[in-house]
Amino acid sequence: MRISSIEDYNSQYKKSVEQPEEFWADIATEFTWKKKWDKTLEWNFETPDVKWFLNGKLNITENCLDRHLKENGNKTALIWEANDVNEKSRTFTYKELHAEVCRFANVLKNNGAKKGDRICIYMPMVPELAIAVLACARIGAIHSVVFGGFSFSSLADRIHDADCSLVITSDGAYRGAKDIPLKSVVDEALLNCPSVKKVIVLKRTGIEIKMQNGKDVWWHQASAELSLAMENPDECPAEEMDSEDKLFILYTSGSTGKPKGVVHTTAGYMVYTAYTFQNVFQYKPGEVFWCTADVGWITGHSYLIYGPLLSGATTLMFEGIPTYPDAGRFWSVIDKHKVNIFYTAPTAIRSLMAMGLDFVKPYKLDSLRILGSVGEPINEEAWHWYHEHIGKNNCPVVDTWWQTETAGIMISPLAGITKTKPGFATLPLPGVQPVLVDEKGNELTGNNVEGRLCIKFPWPSIIRTTYGNHERCKEAYFSHYKNLYFTGDGCRRDEDGYYRITGRVDDVIKVSGHLLGTAEIENAINEHADIVESAVVGFPHDIKGWGIYAFVICDHKRDDKEKLKKEIVETVTKFMGPIAKPDKIQIVSGLPKTRSGKIMRRILRKIAEGEINNLGDTSTLLDPAVVDEILRGKV
Repeated sequence: MRISSIEDYNSQYKKSVEQPEEFWADIATEFTWKKKWDKTLEWNFETPDVKWFLNGKLNITENCLDRHLKENGNKTALIWEANDVNEKSRTFTYKELHAEVCRFANVLKNNGAKKGDRICIYMPMVPELAIAVLACARIGAIHSVVFGGFSFSSLADRIHDADCSLVITSDGAYRGAKDIPLKSVVDEALLNCPSVKKVIVLKRTGIEIKMQNGKDVWWHQASAELSLAMENPDECPAEEMDSEDKLFILYTSGSTGKPKGVVHTTAGYMVYTAYTFQNVFQYKPGEVFWCTADVGWITGHSYLIYGPLLSGATTLMFEGIPTYPDAGRFWSVIDKHKVNIFYTAPTAIRSLMAMGLDFVKPYKLDSLRILGSVGEPINEEAWHWYHEHIGKNNCPVVDTWWQTETAGIMISPLAGITKTKPGFATLPLPGVQPVLVDEKGNELTGNNVEGRLCIKFPWPSIIRTTYGNHERCKEAYFSHYKNLYFTGDGCRRDEDGYYRITGRVDDVIKVSGHLLGTAEIENAINEHADIVESAVVGFPHDIKGWGIYAFVICDHKRDDKEKLKKEIVETVTKFMGPIAKPDKIQIVSGLPKTRSGKIMRRILRKIAEGEINNLGDTSTLLDPAVVDEILRGKV
């Protein structure tokens, strides 16, 4: 159901609020179902319990692949661009991708995988990653993709929490000038994960690795063996799934230090990601869509794989980084593949902006029609640079707000339809009912108000639970304010009714668009033998949006403070991965605590942000002198 004008948007939005079940049922009928649903929606935010398209039967891969084969089987589904500029690109038609997915689905079955199993995927950004994701969905296994930059400890936590029986990985990965040994990380993680019975390994870099007999299997060998064992190895019937069967688990950092396994289910996720992809980006048949996100994050799930393929689009996947071999790589890829819609993060835009226009000028960028931004609010300076120098003032910029837990875009301009305003996510998508509340949960009505962003009615792809711990889902998202989903974000609604996200209000830092729990980072820092306690807060960062500022207490005096700081960074990298390493580390003798022992993070945040004249009342602290010492030693 494509929105074609602002009047059409207003009409559809009105219907989605007044008749939500009828609205989403109309959209859902556009998909292939094995059995139509009996009831469109049941919900209760107090429990919480949300079900969409009850008793409907389907398989999402039939909607991503099979239904396109008759008329668009020879259309390009996936374009892959390698990390190395000299390595040949790969393309897959819908027919070819369907065959690859079916073949690998048969490989999974041959290695004991079945409906309901959890399968961890820890891979580089290669086509086989997308194939593995879809193959899991094909057989009804639940995929859990873990970003290839996470350490063995973070990987082990996620495998253990989901009780995965199988891991799909590769020997190594290329990322910029680095070669990353993924299989050795998996080997170390599996020392503490007895649930894993098989590891399927893709050969990507050719580095020497250890293969354990009976457990480790080469992807290419397992695939070749199918030709001997099966008459049609490129055919695999799609498992019938209930609309509320789990599709995937995706882990996001929590404030308790233990990652949360966000669960999304089959039908609602399918309907919402396809609808938002088609409308936010106003996708036209034949266009090339490029989402630069890694599949290890929700953006890669929804707008690199599922959303585009459900819509019969051509999606581009990039293995490398924006600055390799130089800071013109993004623009080179856009020209090479005639990209029409480009969707990336403000962090990437700011870093490329800092490199100067000499890396932009050699490229035409004349294929671009629409630009998108995702992961965090884009600041006005970056918005204007993006619009002027990449879009040549001709491309609307869609500044999208959404979360891992929402699974799809919630508040965003519709490209070429919604009047944009730099720094604003603008208006909610049809079906999304945002409210702003004060700290006590009282709704703030009208415009020109600022509060905490909540949603008061379920949309089809809303989080269903946190894997293995439903109480945690309730506590994190539905317990703060009665009958509301709490996003954790602050938000302002201006005089035009436009929404502007102002940042997190909980103990989570958004670094380069990715949420990291402060407790998880602190736990990693505290693994260092000389650290007795730490406190981590965010601070504004020119490139990342937010950086990590760590205040740490050493258990004895060390004169080599710079060496200690380096060791702390190495420790965090070991236990969480490089994405979580602190940008600033301050060695302190104590932390500002209340008499009950609670760390006053509010004070530390203000110090980190440079608001040293606005610390508020410190007289209630156990030792107010600690604050003066921290101020004197501020990094």
